[in-house]
Amino acid sequence: MAIAAGLSSGRARHFPGHDCPRCPRLAAFRKENRRLWPDWHNAPVDSFGDLQAQLLVVGLAPGLRGANRTGRPFTGDYAGDLLYATLASHGFASGTYDARPDDGLVLTGARITNAVRCLPPENRPVGAEVTACRPFLAAELAALPRLRAVLALGTVAHGAVLAALGLRKSAYPFAHGAHHDLPDGRRLFDSYHCSRYNTNTGRLTEAMFHAVAAEIRRHLDYRG
Repeated sequence: MAIAAGLSSGRARHFPGHDCPRCPRLAAFRKENRRLWPDWHNAPVDSFGDLQAQLLVVGLAPGLRGANRTGRPFTGDYAGDLLYATLASHGFASGTYDARPDDGLVLTGARITNAVRCLPPENRPVGAEVTACRPFLAAELAALPRLRAVLALGTVAHGAVLAALGLRKSAYPFAHGAHHDLPDGRRLFDSYHCSRYNTNTGRLTEAMFHAVAAEIRRHLDYRG
């Protein structure tokens, strides 16, 4: 099916507006970035991918020169280079990723979103901002009728997913490569975030990231 970068019109109320005021710190940062880079997206970043997806990838927040610039999750920075190449390798994406929202890349059975939809200073949202954005993640999870797997990229995304589902983090501890069967029948997979910092420091290697994607692929392909 054709892939739309945004939510359907019937779900617009579940997405922050262009000038979302929920987080004063993020709103002020957005205003400053609009002054500095008026031709960038500089607004909440919508989800990308198939509304019939079986896999939802949840990242942390838009990057300054990535999604905050281009308007598509993980597009325009190193994290996107690794994420989209990995998804393509395991059958979750097709076409060419060229770090542009109009590059023709198509997600197949997957969708990508963030725990926080607006760019935070130093790429670090605070707890209140994750909480303020929780309704949008909860709506995202509820709106995907075929969803069977969620990939959380990092501890913040992991906690945000559990909170959006009304689950206790202590019952589902984060660990790279871990997976958790949730009460609704879905499975939560964990990975360190695919950021340049994590790969440069060796905390996450491409092989480690591919191993998580391969496990998700096996889970979704298994029919029992």
